[in-house]
Amino acid sequence: MIEIAPHAPDWAWLADLEADRWISAPGEAVKAVHHIGSTAVPNLGARPVIDLLIEVSSTVDPDSLRSAAEALGYRWLGAKGQAHSRYCRREGEPAVHARIWARGAPEIRRHLAFRDALEADPLLAAGFEARKRHCASLHLEDTDAYDRCKSAWIETVEAKALKEAPR
Repeated sequence: MIEIAPHAPDWAWLADLEADRWISAPGEAVKAVHHIGSTAVPNLGARPVIDLLIEVSSTVDPDSLRSAAEALGYRWLGAKGQAHSRYCRREGEPAVHARIWARGAPEIRRHLAFRDALEADPLLAAGFEARKRHCASLHLEDTDAYDRCKSAWIETVEAKALKEAPR
């Protein structure tokens, strides 16, 4: 069931703890860990899932992190629809989803610009929460449909955020 929970102040702290685990585990491969998604935005209601963007050296094959991810308790799911990245998740309270990208991938800038736009504009964040609640009410049991329902809104905001974001 898709539930939009009120923002929890400990989400940022939990993301930081998980980021530390990632940076320590695979040696020199991980260059940065970014907390993205709704749980990264203060005062924004969200599904209780910590989304992390793991940025690795451009010379590292993301598949080489599989054993490290599994040692951290993640289930490795491979590309999961995005050929140039890898995805894994760890169940728990809250769950943690991690997407691994090579440094320089345009998707990194896109995700960070979207997050930063929501952080900078409380009205925009409130609009996103309203959209998420609407989509959740339509698709309580279907995560893929919920994600599709939000996608046009997200793409519009991302496009504007990318134009305004520093390079």
